[in-house]
Amino acid sequence: MNRSKGILSLILVVAVMILLGVTTVLGIDLNGMGAAKNINLGLDLEGGVSITYQVKGDTPSQEDMDDTVYKLQRRVEEYSTEAQAYQEGDNRISIEIPGVQDANEILTELGQPGNLYFIRQNDSEGNPNYQVNADGTAYELNKSIDELEADGSIVLTGTDVESASAAAGQDQKTGATKYVVQLTMTEEGTTKFADATTEAAAKGETIAIYYDGQLVSVPRVNTAIENGQAEIEGMASYEEAENLASTIRIGGLNVELEEMTSQVVGAQLGEEAVTTSLLAGAIGLAIVCIFMICVYYLPGLASSLALLIYTGLVLVLLNAFDITLTISGIAGIILSIGMAVDANVIIFARVKEELTEGKSVRSALHAGFHKAMSAIIDGNVTTLIAAAVLWLRGSGSIRGFAQTLALGIVVSMFTALLVTRLIIYSFYAVGLRNKKLYGRLLKKRKAIDFVGKRHVFFVISIIMCLSGFVFMGINHARGIGAMNYGLDFAGGSSTTVTFDQPYTLEEVDSQMIPDLEEITGDVNIQVQTVRDSNQVIFKTQTLGLEEREAFAQYMEDNYGVNPEKDIETNNISSTVSGEMRMDAVIAVVIATICMLLYIWFRFKDIRFATSAVVALVHDVLVVLAFYVIARVSVGSTFIACMLTIVGYSINATIVIFDRIREELKTKPKNMSLKDLVNDCIMRTLTRSIYTNLTTFIMVVVLFILGVSSIKEFAAPLMVGIACGTYTSICITGALWYVMKTKVGAGAKELAAAEQAVITMNTEGVEDKAAASSAVQSANSAAKPKKKKKKRRQ
Repeated sequence: MNRSKGILSLILVVAVMILLGVTTVLGIDLNGMGAAKNINLGLDLEGGVSITYQVKGDTPSQEDMDDTVYKLQRRVEEYSTEAQAYQEGDNRISIEIPGVQDANEILTELGQPGNLYFIRQNDSEGNPNYQVNADGTAYELNKSIDELEADGSIVLTGTDVESASAAAGQDQKTGATKYVVQLTMTEEGTTKFADATTEAAAKGETIAIYYDGQLVSVPRVNTAIENGQAEIEGMASYEEAENLASTIRIGGLNVELEEMTSQVVGAQLGEEAVTTSLLAGAIGLAIVCIFMICVYYLPGLASSLALLIYTGLVLVLLNAFDITLTISGIAGIILSIGMAVDANVIIFARVKEELTEGKSVRSALHAGFHKAMSAIIDGNVTTLIAAAVLWLRGSGSIRGFAQTLALGIVVSMFTALLVTRLIIYSFYAVGLRNKKLYGRLLKKRKAIDFVGKRHVFFVISIIMCLSGFVFMGINHARGIGAMNYGLDFAGGSSTTVTFDQPYTLEEVDSQMIPDLEEITGDVNIQVQTVRDSNQVIFKTQTLGLEEREAFAQYMEDNYGVNPEKDIETNNISSTVSGEMRMDAVIAVVIATICMLLYIWFRFKDIRFATSAVVALVHDVLVVLAFYVIARVSVGSTFIACMLTIVGYSINATIVIFDRIREELKTKPKNMSLKDLVNDCIMRTLTRSIYTNLTTFIMVVVLFILGVSSIKEFAAPLMVGIACGTYTSICITGALWYVMKTKVGAGAKELAAAEQAVITMNTEGVEDKAAASSAVQSANSAAKPKKKKKKRRQ
C-alpha cells in the first residue's frame, strides 16, 4: 500500500465511522431504519402484550398443562425469542409478547387455541361425516366429535402436525397465483397421514380439517402423501392462508383454551436500567480504548477505531435482523465489546514478539496477522458452532442469546481481521514506521514451571469444582434449597393491584419496592404497569398466607387499596419450563460434542479436544459453585451467563493450544515437552492477562453502574472471567501434557523419553549416546504425525 492509498483508506475509515454514528442515531430513511432507537426491545425494557387463557371444562392434569405451556412457548417465539408462556393458577396460561401494542392484533394472528382434527369424509359404514349446509355456504358435521372418535373417523389431530406455514405459488394449469398452506407432519403423523390419504385418494374422497367448532377447510385428496408434506389449496389470498396456518399451528394442544383477559403491559425495568447500562458500556469502551493505546501505542489506536466500528455495526445489525434486545442482551453486547478486543490482543502480541526478534515493522505486521490467524479463526469458529447449535436446539431466551452471540462473533472477526488490518497498514503507508510507535519491545521473562506445579493446580481446581455440590447439600440440609431459584425457574406469585390513581414504574420502584422487599423477603420483585389503567402487577417468589396478608395490609394502609376488591393474587409457574431446561441441556451437550469434534479435526489430536472440553466444564462448575455459595438468584440471566462462560472459556483455551501446535513443528531436539508447554504458556501470558483484563473492566463497570438484575448477571461473569484466566494459564497446558504422556498410543514410550530429556537437561548423563537417542524419541513422539501418502501402483 502506497502513501496515497493509505491516506484514502484512513479517510474511508473516518467516513464509515461517521456514517455508522449517524445511522445509529437517525437511521437511513424517514422511518429511522437502522437507528438504535428502533431496535426491538424485550418485556423488561419496553413491555408488550399480555394475554391470559383459561382451560375450558374441568381442571386438566399438570402433565397436559405443562405440555400446553411448552407448545405455546414455542409458538409465541415466532413473534420474539423473548416471548414467555407460563401457567397461572390451576387452569390458566399467560403469554407475554414484547414490542407489541395491539392485543387484538396478536389474538387475530395467533388464533384462538382449540382442538384440531382431520376427519374422513365417510364413516366405517360409508355414511358421510360432514356435508354442505342447507344454505350451501359451508360444510357442517353430521356427528359429534365423540362419535367420530369412537368410529375411528378422526385420522389425525393437531398434535400430529409439526408445522404449518402460508405460501404463494403459481398454478401450473392456469398460470394464476395460488395461495396454499404447507403442512409438515410429525414422524407418527406422517405414518397416519400416509394411510389416510392412500385410502382417500383411492376412493376420491376429501379429508376435512375441523377446528374450534367449525370445518375450516375440506380439501380433496388427489394422491397418497407418504412424505409427511401436504398442501391445502383454495385460499383466496395470502392473508387467508396465513390465518389458516396460524389456526393449525395453535391447534395441537391437549387442552382447549378460551381468552380470559388481554392487556398491554409496561416495561419491567425503568429507563434507569437502560440509561445506566448504556453509560456503563460507554465508560467501559473508553477505558478499554485507553488501555489498548497505552499498551500497544499505534496498533492500540487502530484497534480502538476498529472497536468503535464494531460497536456501530452491531447496533445497526441488531435492527436489520430484528433481534429482540433485553437487559441481558445489552449486558451481553457490552461484554462482547470486551471480548472483541481478544483478536486484536492476539495479533499485536504477535507483532511485538516479531519486533523483539529484530524484524522490521512491515515484516512484524505481516507475521503477526499471519500467525494469529489460526488461533482467531479456531477460537471463534468453535464459539460460532456453539451459537448455531443453541439456535437450532434451544428455545426462548437461549435462542435470543445465540443470535446476539453469533452476531458479535462474526462482526468481531470482520473488524479484527479486515478493519484493524486496513487501519494499521494505512498508518504504516502514510509514514508512521518507527518501531517505537508499535509498543515497547518484550523483555525476557523468568520462566515459570506451570506444568511442574500441575498437582497443586489440579487439587485447587478439584476443590473449587466440588465445593458447589458440597454447599448444595449443606443448603438443602438447612432447608433453604440447594440453589436460590428465582421466579423464572421456580415460579412464584403474581399479584395485581388496582390503585385509585396511575403510578409510573419509577414511582413504584422508589416508593413501594423497598418496603415490599422486606414484606415478601424477595429482593428481585418484577413489576409491570398496565397501560390505560391504574393496575400494577407484582411478580414475586411464592407468597405464603402471612406474606399475602402483610402485602394486602401494606397496600391498604399506605395507598387506600381495598384488599377484597382491588388485589388479586395467583400462583404462577416458572417461565423457564422443564422442557425448555431440557432443550438447553441437550443444546449444550450437542454444542460441546460439536466443538470437541472440530478441535479434534483441526488439531489432529483428540487430547487437545478432550483437554479443552474438560477446561470448559471446569469453568462452568466453578461459576455454578459461586451461584450456590453466594446464593445469587438463579433466573433468566443464569442461562445467558453460563453460555457466555462456555464461549469465553473455549476461546481462551484455543489460543494456548494453537501456540503448542505451532511450536511442536519446530521443537528443538534438546527441549523437553514439559519445557515446551511452559514456554508456550509464557509466550501467551500477555494475551491471557490483557484479554481477560479488558473484558473484566467492562463487566466491573457494568456491575458498579447496573441495576440489580444486571448486577446478578455481572457478578458471576466476573468470577467466570477470573476463573477463565486461571484455567488458561494453569490448567489447560498442564492437562494436555498429562494426557499426552499418560493416555493414548505411545504414551509410555513418550513419558520415558521425556524423562530422559528432563534428566539430561537438569542433571547431565554419562551415556550421551543413550541420552541423544532418548531426545530423538521424545521429539519424534511429540511432533504431530503426518499421514503417509499411498504409492501409486
